[in-house]
Amino acid sequence: MTGPTVGLEEEYLLVDPVTRQVEPRGQDVAAVAASDGLGDRAVPELTRYQVEARTVPHTTVGELGEEVRELRAGVARAAAQQGLCIVSSGSPVLGQTVPPPISEGARYARSVATFRALDDEQTACGCHIHVGIPEPARALQVSNHLRCWIPALIALSANSPYWQAVDTGYASWRTMTLARWPVAGPPPYLESPAHYDELVGRLVETGALMDRGGVYWDIRPSSHVPTLEFRAPDAMATAEESTLLAALVKAMAATALAAVAAGEAAPRPRPELLRAACWRAARDGLSGQSVDLPASRLVPTAVRLDRLLAWIGPALRDHGDLELVCGAWSRLRLGGNGADRQRAAHRRGSGLPGVVDHLIASAAPSARRG
Repeated sequence: MTGPTVGLEEEYLLVDPVTRQVEPRGQDVAAVAASDGLGDRAVPELTRYQVEARTVPHTTVGELGEEVRELRAGVARAAAQQGLCIVSSGSPVLGQTVPPPISEGARYARSVATFRALDDEQTACGCHIHVGIPEPARALQVSNHLRCWIPALIALSANSPYWQAVDTGYASWRTMTLARWPVAGPPPYLESPAHYDELVGRLVETGALMDRGGVYWDIRPSSHVPTLEFRAPDAMATAEESTLLAALVKAMAATALAAVAAGEAAPRPRPELLRAACWRAARDGLSGQSVDLPASRLVPTAVRLDRLLAWIGPALRDHGDLELVCGAWSRLRLGGNGADRQRAAHRRGSGLPGVVDHLIASAAPSARRG
């Protein structure tokens, strides 16, 4: 059994290996990477500090992981031709220009005109996982079943503790910056495609959305491909961790699809408690406790994630991903998530430049630097 298809988009930051500052060369690096074999799988992002890499859909997570490593190596080679390195982190470690330099394009210019200072903190990088669910009604039912697990994905993937050269005290500061947007965070419970279309249409009418592509909920139907997109995770430090996320999300979707087919009702936590659970996950990451939804009790975060793995275990086994996920989860449990390891690099005495060096080494270890 292969389950639904899975693909992902990763956003990388470009840094100078000497100053460790982010550099606004995203369009140049994307162009070099595209001409060097990646084609339209490497593109600019909102700010010039970023490059996005996109996989094709895959039926197995193993194949997806191979492409993720290929894309990271290709973008890293293109960056090296510009004297730069890539890092995969939810936010820059050292300072950046505010507002950031925005990439060329009518849509980006319209975003700045519409959302104004909200774009000032959007040098934020995510790992967006797409699961192939072509039926709109079924995709929304899966979203309803999986909303309770968004905080677990945030806690696992948290990889943005620093902002403007300051430790924010959060494991995922990116989650907090995105929460300011008018259509972001956990999605509402969606009754049907008609309900979704009516709600999004009204949001466009109010000006809170430029168009359907601007829905930034943590889970959303893609506006341009037949997938359900999971947007909550930070950009992951390593290709292994991105592959872990893809395996988890694929198994979560398959498990939810089975629940829908069996007629099981989706949990409906109170929106205020779901939002609070996401905040707690962004603050604490893998440390401390998480809100166990829908019961709303506090439990150790590792216990919450163990419950997720138990729930999706049969799907992981069916997809051939159980060993991969258990091994990666064991390493994260022992060594911490991206935020934990960034702080550990800082504590080793090398300060914030050492954090950047750690991220460079993690992003594409097989690529040559400079």
